Amino acid sequence: MAEFFKDIPVIKYEGPNSTNPLSFKYYNPDEVVGGKTMKEQLKFALSWWHTMGGDGTDMFGVGTTDKKWGKTTPEEISFAKVDAAFEIMTKLGIEYFCFHDRDLSPEYGSLAETNEKLDRVTDYIAEKMKADPTKKLLWGTAKCFDHPRYMHGAGTSPSADVFAYSAAQIKKAVEATVKLGGNGYVFWGGREGYETLLNTNMALEQDNMARLMKMTVDYARSIGYKGDFYIEPKPKEPTKHQYDFDTATVLGFLRKYGLEKDFKMNIEANHATLAMHTFQHELRVARDNGVFGSIDANQGDMLLGWDTDQFPTNIYDTTLCMYEVLKAGGFTNGGLNFDAKARRGSFKLDDIFYSYIAGMDTFALGLRIAAKMIDDGRIDKFVEDRYSSWTTGIGADIISGKATLEDLEKYALEKGEVVDSLSSGRQEMLESILNNIMFSL
Repeated sequence: MAEFFKDIPVIKYEGPNSTNPLSFKYYNPDEVVGGKTMKEQLKFALSWWHTMGGDGTDMFGVGTTDKKWGKTTPEEISFAKVDAAFEIMTKLGIEYFCFHDRDLSPEYGSLAETNEKLDRVTDYIAEKMKADPTKKLLWGTAKCFDHPRYMHGAGTSPSADVFAYSAAQIKKAVEATVKLGGNGYVFWGGREGYETLLNTNMALEQDNMARLMKMTVDYARSIGYKGDFYIEPKPKEPTKHQYDFDTATVLGFLRKYGLEKDFKMNIEANHATLAMHTFQHELRVARDNGVFGSIDANQGDMLLGWDTDQFPTNIYDTTLCMYEVLKAGGFTNGGLNFDAKARRGSFKLDDIFYSYIAGMDTFALGLRIAAKMIDDGRIDKFVEDRYSSWTTGIGADIISGKATLEDLEKYALEKGEVVDSLSSGRQEMLESILNNIMFSL
């Protein structure tokens, strides 16, 4: 097996004072934070699509990075990707990976041949995982959006033939996920949406998407899958309006079709901001509704209106993310998948390592700060005090269901004006406390 990164050593923790770019400054995998090691809390995962295949191609230009891994035929490239990915994970100390089926192996002449070629690659990955049991599959999914057959959607296509084809592809992707021991399977509706309602039967499309999800759950459980199913919300791009707009929208969909017991959320930072939310907001909605599952770790550029999938370097965002994760009790089957790509101009293969180091360090620092926020207690205590009126008196009566509308009218008439019951939200003070916690590590 070839070594693709001979000049890259195993990346080690050297501390914040190190100037070695090939070292971790904040990610110390064995350091205990919040009752678990950093490695356990963060559960970093490699994204097969961006890391192993993304070559810098964008809508204005061809690729700038050679991701053929020294091979020429599609099958040779697929196997070389496996070797390169395991080397990258080993040198970075990453234990998990995620994939779309077509990232592992492309389409060939027929679905039968495509499936047979995919089996060869997943068999090879299984061999590698057996040789190195530290490597695990976080989740798998099917790439039902890039081929021309999916131009009008997959599960939401107006063509029943396309729906059937996508179902067959998803079935195989689920089998690959089960084969590799994955505890997560993701639905991301790459083209499950519309450009105009003038040609769209929205009700039928969403009914059909639910039908496909139910079929998938039933089949996966029948072959022994015991993990989580995730939906990854995104408001737009590639379609103008995607049906999985944000976490709240997806919750409505799941509850309408009786799928809420089977599905959780895979929250992506860049998708949250495209929906005009913060990353923390989407995580909070998921946590409050018991559907927090996994995370696609990246960030967008607020000056650009599309999904830039940058490696996360914003410490405020990762801090508030990990605050929500810790408050949710940490990850169970999910983790932090780096759905992120080096910038087009960062075209050298060793930029993979610089990018991952930056992202891993940023989340490690966010974890440390989030744990300190919780231990410090000032922010949580402020929130608790702000809502204290709901624990006694009329507030407690409302919460318990004891108070009627007539009772509340009587209470309001007797009490009169209630402005004096309000307290300051003290946003600026709380943001200052967060800064104080952040910079006193």
